[in-house]
Amino acid sequence: MFKDKTVEDIMTGISNYPHVPYWFAVSKAAGIARLSLYGSRSVPFPLLLFVFDESYNLMGTLSLKDMLKWFKDPERAAGRQVSEIMKPVKFHLDPSDNIYRAAELMVEHELEILPVIEDKMDFVGVVSMLDVFDNLSIDLLNA
Repeated sequence: MFKDKTVEDIMTGISNYPHVPYWFAVSKAAGIARLSLYGSRSVPFPLLLFVFDESYNLMGTLSLKDMLKWFKDPERAAGRQVSEIMKPVKFHLDPSDNIYRAAELMVEHELEILPVIEDKMDFVGVVSMLDVFDNLSIDLLNA
């Protein structure tokens, strides 16, 4: 049953999810998002990129919507650093959290993707709404 499943059981490792350092230009981040969107089967819709610092600490997110706001002025967007337009991460999960906790946070805060942070510091993975829904729906069908 879903109460026994943890975030760690269903998360995608960070190495399999698009992420960029904060110093990248928005144009470079857009290129990574594009490659991920069209070139990867493991991440069908990278609705956002995760942004990290030199020590691989999670700093924020950069959504496709955030980048689209800058596309009307390509010269300005090309020179902007990701850190200038990213949004800080407000919510995250621990690998040991129950997947019901993930569902709760996603619904309550209208999030489609949540980062997984181990020991309140190490960015280890990502959980998507699709992952959570898939696991919870299977359990409901088998109940």
